[in-house]
Amino acid sequence: MKKTVLAAALAAASCLAQAQSSVTIFGIVDAVVTVGRGSISNRTGLDNSGKESSRLGFRGTEDLGGGLYAGFHLEGALNNDNGTGAATNVNNQSNGGALAGLAGGQGFTFGRKMHVQIGGNWGEVRLGRDYTPVYPNQSQFDPMGTNGVGTSQVRSNLGGPTNVRASNSIGYFLPRNIGGFYGQAMYFMGENSSNAANSDDGTGMGIRLGYGAGPFTVAIATQRTEFLTGDIRTSNIGGSYNAGFATFRAMYQVDDIKGGARGKGAVMGANVPLGSHELRGSYGFYERDTAGNPKARKLSLGYVHNLSKRTALYTTVARLRNSGGSSMALNGSSTAPNSSSTGFDFGITQLF
Repeated sequence: MKKTVLAAALAAASCLAQAQSSVTIFGIVDAVVTVGRGSISNRTGLDNSGKESSRLGFRGTEDLGGGLYAGFHLEGALNNDNGTGAATNVNNQSNGGALAGLAGGQGFTFGRKMHVQIGGNWGEVRLGRDYTPVYPNQSQFDPMGTNGVGTSQVRSNLGGPTNVRASNSIGYFLPRNIGGFYGQAMYFMGENSSNAANSDDGTGMGIRLGYGAGPFTVAIATQRTEFLTGDIRTSNIGGSYNAGFATFRAMYQVDDIKGGARGKGAVMGANVPLGSHELRGSYGFYERDTAGNPKARKLSLGYVHNLSKRTALYTTVARLRNSGGSSMALNGSSTAPNSSSTGFDFGITQLF
């Protein structure tokens, strides 16, 4: 009888522990055939992350009681076309990328996100490597997302190493369910020696505030990263409206290097769901205020067929036109200044 009671108590404790904490393994594998056409050279290849970023990750949460919780998030990028992992950046500076001599072959890193967090009714604090405040607007309000040949040219900007993510960061997120408002603030460090000329390089801060209610969402963000060669400030604003038959999105961004170049760009378009199908389309531009005002304009059209909740086939075509001396090209091709470039993507993505 005592053994039976003890076994039941242990089973109940085990169930309670499982209810209070959890760990999830997740990922995406996205393979894409890419074609690029330019006035100088063309390229065809098998690449990755044409619609979604290929990744492998682990995340977990633990209920600490009283509305308090703790957790972690470990996520790294995969180059599934060649079997390598993607590099990270350890100090938010140009010299903090792939290890010397091992670019593209340094093995798997948790370069996408790697942080521990603690939160409650007051919000959430994260410590580690995470998305910077300006990046979510680029991702959420671009109809083509941030992957593939169709993504906005705003992604080819002057934002520097912290345009998407920052290492050595301390972040705070507003609590959920506060009348539709949301936001985050972040401080990140370059971790240079205090007696170095570039002691502040890679250090910065940013903030994002937004409001979403019903079919409408809008958000604004700004951040500054310090560099001896000129601080970089990036600011953007975006919004979306779900009209039922389509979701319309738009985003505008300005990048400013103190004492240097200034750039600005925008993207607008829509996502149209049709059962298991989706049509995507966008138009955008990016220009710099350097000599000639180089500018690139791009029109993108895409189609997605969802075979299931986990698997989708997709194709995208984009046409880019340069002016003012700009020579941007698509999918690894090259083109002469003021010439055009065309790109195609044909891919499959699977989530797990």
